[in-house]
Amino acid sequence: MASYGSYKKIIQGQIIDGTVPNSALEAGAGLAYNVKHVQGQPNVCSPGCCCLWTVPAGVKKVTFEMWGSGGNGHGACSCSRCHHYAGAGGGYYNTKTIDVQSGWTYTVCASGVYRCCSRECVGCVGCPSYVNGCNLTNFCAIGGIGGCANTNWDNLCFSCFSCCLAPGANGGDFGMGNHGGTFDGNICCHCNYIRTCTTSAPFLAGGSGSTSSMVNCWMRCGCWHVPYGTGGQGATTTYCGTSCCGQGGQGGGGLVKIVYI
Repeated sequence: MASYGSYKKIIQGQIIDGTVPNSALEAGAGLAYNVKHVQGQPNVCSPGCCCLWTVPAGVKKVTFEMWGSGGNGHGACSCSRCHHYAGAGGGYYNTKTIDVQSGWTYTVCASGVYRCCSRECVGCVGCPSYVNGCNLTNFCAIGGIGGCANTNWDNLCFSCFSCCLAPGANGGDFGMGNHGGTFDGNICCHCNYIRTCTTSAPFLAGGSGSTSSMVNCWMRCGCWHVPYGTGGQGATTTYCGTSCCGQGGQGGGGLVKIVYI
């Protein structure tokens, strides 16, 4: 026989916001908002970080946010003349919210960086971050584009407008990339001023990149350390006829953020 308690349920619309304060709840009652970050060390040749994450007891929903690593900065591919440049791009962003059950496991990998600095005209593309597990399919955040250096003033380092992604791209609910870095250079042999700027990953580092500039010196390599998801600095030169060529630095490693309730 049915009783009042067996069929009387409280629906969402019957609970007015603010009428049940936290002080009225026992410890452990209600939803708990939890955040976990997965990332490697922010240093040169960082391998990133991979782990097996288990859904804690009582958790019903998870949101994964992640960023790929930034692209490598360009090298100085000629030692005999000045270049023009396009800075490296920051890693891409992707997010996915799914229903889960306690005890499910997920392989979570925040990407490392390319294992070598770049001496070529075009830097290496950044590595992807990814998560594998139930209710996820091909879910990843790809790495940023590499920087570009060019000594042919009739052949520009073209921009790449690939920051917009369609819904569902790379297995996520919403994703986006960032434009590659800025262009700069000088056609003179003794270039008075050289500047190149990378970009960061979306929603990281306040949207700022890493700027490198140089006035009248021989050759400069890109810095080895940049923030997470940021494009690596490129090599620059302001003088012709040097005996060495600079190398571009590595991009910043990837990051994964797990929000679970």
